[in-house]
Amino acid sequence: MAKRAMAWAHTARFLTTASKLSELPVSELPEIAFVGRSNAGKSTAINVLTQQKRLAFASKTPGRTQHINLFELGPKLAPDALFADLPGYGYAAVERSKKLRWQEVMADYLETRRNLAAIVVLLDSRLGFTEIDRNLLEFVSPRVGNGSVRLLALLTKIDKLNRRDTDRAVAEASRVIEQAATDESDFAVATFSALSRVGVADVALFLDQCVHPAAPASGAQDLGLPASA
Repeated sequence: MAKRAMAWAHTARFLTTASKLSELPVSELPEIAFVGRSNAGKSTAINVLTQQKRLAFASKTPGRTQHINLFELGPKLAPDALFADLPGYGYAAVERSKKLRWQEVMADYLETRRNLAAIVVLLDSRLGFTEIDRNLLEFVSPRVGNGSVRLLALLTKIDKLNRRDTDRAVAEASRVIEQAATDESDFAVATFSALSRVGVADVALFLDQCVHPAAPASGAQDLGLPASA
């Protein structure tokens, strides 16, 4: 199953870019949104997951991406899902007016995008859930809790931590998730490294099963985590 999920992720291709919600195409395809702080490695993770070096634009200057970018997945003539790369948040150097505008756009997207199937929140494993990440989690929890959207907290840059610190980071992220979860089956935590490729197959499998629910369900054990995660 993991190999099939990876092959599916590798079909990702650019569809469109939008600076506001009204510019996004109306679609019935399940959509997976990638969100996270500007320095959490979001674009890099998308590129590694899809095995494409520049599918998502990874700027050397955090906070530069100011659009929602959509990518199609599946057969070219019959796509079956979309990835949505949302602008990074929380970078201090971005002008306040732009921050406020993008916070509003992201909030509207996460609250109202009808075909949203899953949210991947990327977190620097060395920092875990910061205050702004917790605010985001609190905001999306009602929608995740009603069963229509699943959420994956993805701890990036895990290669920067030793085993003991990795276990601590996973435990802390799981604790935060448990506090927010109405139904824990809709939430998961996983580790990821763009350098060592740790977690790539697990993430692909989780997302594939969000889109193709007929496949065996991916739970905490599939992600190598304790059942409480």
